[in-house]
Amino acid sequence: MGKYTEADLRAVLKEISLLEENQALLGWDSLTGMPEDAAPFRAELLSYLAGKSFELQAGNKYGEMLAYFEEHPTELSKLGQQLVVHERKKFDLNAKIPAQDFIEYQKLTSLAQDAWSKARAAKDFSIFAPYLAKIITFKKQFIQLWQQGSATPYDVLLDQYEPGLTVAKLDQVFGEVKAGLTKLQAELKQGDAPDNQILSRFVSKQQQSDLSMDLAQKLGYSLKKGRLDDTIHPFMEAMNRNDARITTRWDEHDFQMAVLGILHEAGHGLFEQNVSSEFDYTPFEKDMAMSIHESQSLFNEVMMGRSEDFWRNEYPTLQAYTGETFNDIDFDTFYRAWMVTKPTLIRTEADPLTYPLHIIIRYEIEKAIFNDNIDVNDLPALWNAKYVEYLGLEPENDLVGILQDIHWAGGDFGYFPSYALGHLYAAQFFNKMGQDLDLPAIFASHDYTPIFAWRKEHIWQYGASKTPHEILMATTGESLNPQYWLQLQTKIYRKVYQLDNEL
Repeated sequence: MGKYTEADLRAVLKEISLLEENQALLGWDSLTGMPEDAAPFRAELLSYLAGKSFELQAGNKYGEMLAYFEEHPTELSKLGQQLVVHERKKFDLNAKIPAQDFIEYQKLTSLAQDAWSKARAAKDFSIFAPYLAKIITFKKQFIQLWQQGSATPYDVLLDQYEPGLTVAKLDQVFGEVKAGLTKLQAELKQGDAPDNQILSRFVSKQQQSDLSMDLAQKLGYSLKKGRLDDTIHPFMEAMNRNDARITTRWDEHDFQMAVLGILHEAGHGLFEQNVSSEFDYTPFEKDMAMSIHESQSLFNEVMMGRSEDFWRNEYPTLQAYTGETFNDIDFDTFYRAWMVTKPTLIRTEADPLTYPLHIIIRYEIEKAIFNDNIDVNDLPALWNAKYVEYLGLEPENDLVGILQDIHWAGGDFGYFPSYALGHLYAAQFFNKMGQDLDLPAIFASHDYTPIFAWRKEHIWQYGASKTPHEILMATTGESLNPQYWLQLQTKIYRKVYQLDNEL
């Protein structure tokens, strides 16, 4: 009998998974119901758990076990061999970080999220800036330990969210997207812009919640495995496949924000709720590349939540939940209002045509932080300048400017490009789904089970056991092609703005 067995490997992975479930639950509580004064104690607890997890993932014993299985792969199942390859990459990253630095970093990010909330309340970036500066300093230290042949420091961070992604590749993809958007936006200026004032009509929080959760459940999100809570910045937190929780924020004179936000987070939840049970207590249930995760939230929000066929059949549902509020509005008027495109300061409220520009702004700022070493105190001015350049809008304060996203408070640099890639993946999946399924008939039936089943079969069940490229190739037969997204948006918006439909 060998020195280690697959049962030994799975036991360590389960212990790591259980610690991470605890961290996830505490993180969810921190952003939903935790008392304000509890933040320092919560930071201590989270850093303690993170330290225990780090000891397991970066300890000598685990490194010895991985090395043993790399020398004796036949003693593992096929899944076991995949897990060792996956864990080796993580081990090589973690083992290079001094344990005390990792624990201090985890404590810092917990405190930083509390500071970010306070800075938002005061609309004052300077409250958050010292924490952000320390996070960036840590990240730069880590990059020096991690960097192995990467062209730029920022490439190191990109690779952790999307394996193989580089600045060179993103510059090419974003260049193609910007060129297509510029052409389309110029065309739309010649069209008939819809009036979307009807969307500011009063819709109560309860009506919004009832409508949104009805739609989310029709698309497959299970409340037996999830729940909805209020928060400052919407997010989904999954402890395991039977506990994937979503959150949102509300505006009773902007119900579209919550409806699309809930559909978005429910898309993340759908992915988590439908990972194959064979991956329970392994990293394959959680370590999905964020681009593929975002493709599923954006599939819900954009491919479904902005689909004319979807809303033509669900508009009566909306009218039923909102009483007489929209009884005087016919469907075509509603849908054109729903699809208005115009610049906005807030990323999460952006329409599909302006959303990628919000991501490109963040991408360029993150490049400036890590590749050009811009000072933290100069970030608000850079942020505002780029909003003027790309969207023609200047934030009137930090709340609607640089403080609108929580990601940097959690140290999630390199994450934002995943949102844009998610849009592109979602459109490519949607194109293939349209070839495989009779989508108009499915929408008309109000039974979206075939859509749910298609997504589970081709994407969700695999969790993190396949890369985005592997899933995209297996499902669509080709690598990432931004033209599917550009062609779809062009078709939709030329119709909404009453231009001819020839592309």
